[in-house]
Amino acid sequence: MTVQSIKLYQLFPYGAPELKEVYNRYLTWALAVAIFFMVLGLGSWIGGRALSQEEEPRLVRMRIIKDIAELGPPPSIAASSAPAIAVSAPVARPSVGVPVPVPDAQITPEATIATQEEMSQIQAPITTGEGTGGGDSLVIGDDALLFGEDEPEIDEFVPFQTPPEIIKRVQPVYPELARKAGVQGKVFVKALIDKQGKVKKVVPMQGPEIFYDAAVAAVQQWVFKPAISQDQPVAVWMAIPINFVLQEAQAARPN
Repeated sequence: MTVQSIKLYQLFPYGAPELKEVYNRYLTWALAVAIFFMVLGLGSWIGGRALSQEEEPRLVRMRIIKDIAELGPPPSIAASSAPAIAVSAPVARPSVGVPVPVPDAQITPEATIATQEEMSQIQAPITTGEGTGGGDSLVIGDDALLFGEDEPEIDEFVPFQTPPEIIKRVQPVYPELARKAGVQGKVFVKALIDKQGKVKKVVPMQGPEIFYDAAVAAVQQWVFKPAISQDQPVAVWMAIPINFVLQEAQAARPN
């Protein structure tokens, strides 16, 4: 009796043989898709990092000196030029004789003795030499230079201990056009007060322009006690507000 062997897959019409025929193709496709997505993700990460990367700050090396001995020797000053010394011009020999004790054999009858008046006229020579050194010079100015003879600019700061004080105040005239129109407002002007307390310039700064001329004309007639700096009067600019308000008297009043 002959025994015939039958394989397991022959008993079933569908199973492993069919799967084995297609698994190589599916595996290849799956591997290709996986590699594609891996490369895409890795490239996106690298590209995003490169775009968002900021410039690294520069590192500056600093040396901290804890001991004065680390400073090293000071630079040599041998090469620096010494200030030149002005050399006086040769002294002219006096035209009159100066009494000097000499032996009798050397006496010359032509020599004359200077009188007291002639001796007083003999002055020390004036040096005209000009040095080439780099020394600093000190110039002492007068009070006009120290405390400013020129007028300060409108925005220039002038220090003072005592501000200007109003001695005479003139009320501005309310403009007729503004009065008829019922216009009110506040005007700011800047006045230059000199060392005598007089108003030299008036500049309107802010407010309704219809009141500018009246405000300037009034402030120009004011008189002040000048500002004081180091016990000296100084010229300064002062801001002055003026209110133009319609009242029964139709007058303007400074603030």
